[in-house]
Amino acid sequence: MTGETRHQHWDQVYQQRAVDDVSWYQQRPQIALDWIDQLGLKPEAAIIDVGAGASTLVDHLLALGYRQLTLLDISAAALSITRQRLGEQAAWVEWLATDITQFQPHRSFTLWHDRAVFHFLTDANDRQRYVAALKQALYPSGYLIMATFAVDGPQQCSQLPVCRYDIDQLQHELGPDFTLLATTHERHRTPAGKEQHFMYGLLQFREMSNGRLSTRA
Repeated sequence: MTGETRHQHWDQVYQQRAVDDVSWYQQRPQIALDWIDQLGLKPEAAIIDVGAGASTLVDHLLALGYRQLTLLDISAAALSITRQRLGEQAAWVEWLATDITQFQPHRSFTLWHDRAVFHFLTDANDRQRYVAALKQALYPSGYLIMATFAVDGPQQCSQLPVCRYDIDQLQHELGPDFTLLATTHERHRTPAGKEQHFMYGLLQFREMSNGRLSTRA
């Protein structure tokens, strides 16, 4: 699937379905919020949510006092939904409607968050471009929170094939510049009542950690 085709696909998804009807919808992204709390990031930390779509993570981060927020999604339609929901708070957010495989960071970030984007990259070249952008964007010792479908998760999502991962496979894709701090799994229940298994990883870029955060089963 080309970048333009991906763009059209995801715009159509968000134009035709309600935000709380898509399978990946979460009212509260608890795992990400717990890890951000454990990391103790300062309010001025620069955070990018890749594949933000209409996710509520930004709402919670704003409520916690974070003001250096960037939302990136291939779908301008999805970002428009979030912008309208935030109202005046949207002014605290940088909005990037772009394909992550074409992303050229213009600033550095303390934290890169991705829930359910990387697993859509079934082409190895797209994954390499993603990782290159990730490494360019993160500060040394910056953090990555990534969630993908687990090895027992769905083989497709939104009519598209996906790659499924365990933490070792994900680390192989990311390369040796990332140190694993924590990993956990999530049994996500979709709005339709189906169960999807996600694998989460919290990793640090370049600098080795003195210890690991506690994991959750």
